[in-house]
Amino acid sequence: MTLAPDRAPDREVALVDLLDRLLAGGVVITGEVTISLAEVDLVHVSLRALISSVQTLVEP
Repeated sequence: MTLAPDRAPDREVALVDLLDRLLAGGVVITGEVTISLAEVDLVHVSLRALISSVQTLVEP
């Protein structure tokens, strides 16, 4: 006999609630883009962004 794993009940989350949670805790987004031609890297861009509310950043 196998038991189904416990899952959180399905519920809808509004976009505003999601943004509120992200800004309250802060989010770091990173990424890299490389453009190459004939296996020679021509352009390499490294991206890092911190998204947070001002209040979250100011708190000690």
